[in-house]
Amino acid sequence: MQNFSINNFNRGENNPPPKKNFDFKLYKKNTIKSLNEIEYFLNNFQKFVKCFKFSKFFK
Repeated sequence: MQNFSINNFNRGENNPPPKKNFDFKLYKKNTIKSLNEIEYFLNNFQKFVKCFKFSKFFK
């Protein structure tokens, strides 16, 4: 019999990536930033719709 070390049995196997720590402050910051971007887009979209209706009215 041969002596096998533990490392010989793990050859060719991919090790799973390390777990990421959950950072609540970063998650909160990203969520608030996303909500602000959505709000900004919707406000600009409403202005665009108003201008479009206004120009369509005068045609």
